[in-house]
Amino acid sequence: MSELFLRDVRLGLDGPLVNVRIADGRVTEIGDDGPGRAEVVDGDGGTLLPGLVDSHVHTEQWASSRRRIPLEQAKSAAEVVDILVRHGHRPRELLLGGGFRDGLWPDTPHKDLLERALPGQAIALFSADLHTLWLSPAALALIGREHPTGVLIENDCMSATAELPAAPPEVVDRWVLEAAEAAAALGVTKIADYEYTDTIAAWERRREAGPLPVRVSCVIARHLLDTTIALGRRTGDTDGLLNVGPYKLFVDGSLNTRTAYCHHAYDSGDHGLLELPYDELVALMRRAAEHGIVPAVHAIGDHANTLALDAFEEIGIGGRIEHAQLVRAEDLPRFAKLGVVASVQPAHQPDDRDVADHHWPSRTADAFPYRALHSAGATLEFGSDSPVAPLDPWDAIASAVERTDDERPAWHPEQALPLEAALKASSGGRGTVKVGDVADLVVVAADMRTADLRSVSVITTILDGRRTFFHSLG
Repeated sequence: MSELFLRDVRLGLDGPLVNVRIADGRVTEIGDDGPGRAEVVDGDGGTLLPGLVDSHVHTEQWASSRRRIPLEQAKSAAEVVDILVRHGHRPRELLLGGGFRDGLWPDTPHKDLLERALPGQAIALFSADLHTLWLSPAALALIGREHPTGVLIENDCMSATAELPAAPPEVVDRWVLEAAEAAAALGVTKIADYEYTDTIAAWERRREAGPLPVRVSCVIARHLLDTTIALGRRTGDTDGLLNVGPYKLFVDGSLNTRTAYCHHAYDSGDHGLLELPYDELVALMRRAAEHGIVPAVHAIGDHANTLALDAFEEIGIGGRIEHAQLVRAEDLPRFAKLGVVASVQPAHQPDDRDVADHHWPSRTADAFPYRALHSAGATLEFGSDSPVAPLDPWDAIASAVERTDDERPAWHPEQALPLEAALKASSGGRGTVKVGDVADLVVVAADMRTADLRSVSVITTILDGRRTFFHSLG
């Protein structure tokens, strides 16, 4: 493996300008020596940071979403139909769209709206949070289903998504690797793949195409627990740039689908959807833990978070809670006490502030409580949940620090994180770069104290001592 010599880089937020030598995938020297025979990378005074980590990605859906009709701007079901009509009738194709948010729509999505606009067209539309799938009659017929509205949520959504026609694996692999290269260009050196498939097998196949642009934590889907145990795999087992990740379980649904499980009722009178009864949750978590597999529990509503924490406490293990969007004050200290990582997605906060104000009225002081979790000693890890939000760590950092992403005032600014904490949460817990570190690094052309965080320019990304992205400033 060749040596790299990073010349003239600022060591972290407030450090000195230094040169950094990298050899055999490690940081071997920080100081003022010359390059010797190493390949020189001119940092031009940019800031050297640990490589960025996206701790929650659905890779195949992320890659596929880059080819779907974008529906993020639609303010109603009628507007979605207008967008589809502008794209035209394609009777021989399955028309795919994604990104709609119907939590505040004045009308209701229905299969008949799609049929009237584009008769006979197979249409599959994914909500932004991936918990709702809106199908036309032709798309329902394509997967052999009947449904009164064509709007499938939660388990029905997940199973129908798996049944839709998909591109061949070699095509999907190419899309995923292209998306991973785009992530590397943003400074990302590792992702956690939360796809609902055999992620280990998929990434082993992709690795055959050549060096991967990112490390991958391959998360274990619920239905693959017995297979994983039988193969003797444990969380943290590593094979090159791939490692076995945690075991994913769902306690509840989502905010936009109004299925997040909450202590207080929604306007409809229900409390959301409990996806997994508590006794079953504990049994599955215990079985995983007994075989060295760490649970990662999806919990969005405050009652779901209480139950997830109760389960971790009953079993006596640590692990992860994915999302933690609404958390009661009395549950905040339990994350640190129990050793449970709060894996959060800061870009969801500005995206969902209006729907949270509407569906969680008087409770939003407990919503997306990043500063409160940080102050309570919880370990925070940032991700995107892409394609729910774009895979852009700088957007996540900015959202956590600024609590807004447009001209509106910050939403609950008391929950804003300091920049240092946001960067650490975006780097898998690494706060600085030091000798002996694995050389997963990023150099950015900015003074991070004064930079527009959403416009940070990456000079180079380094993975295991190898450049995966380089932008010449000249």
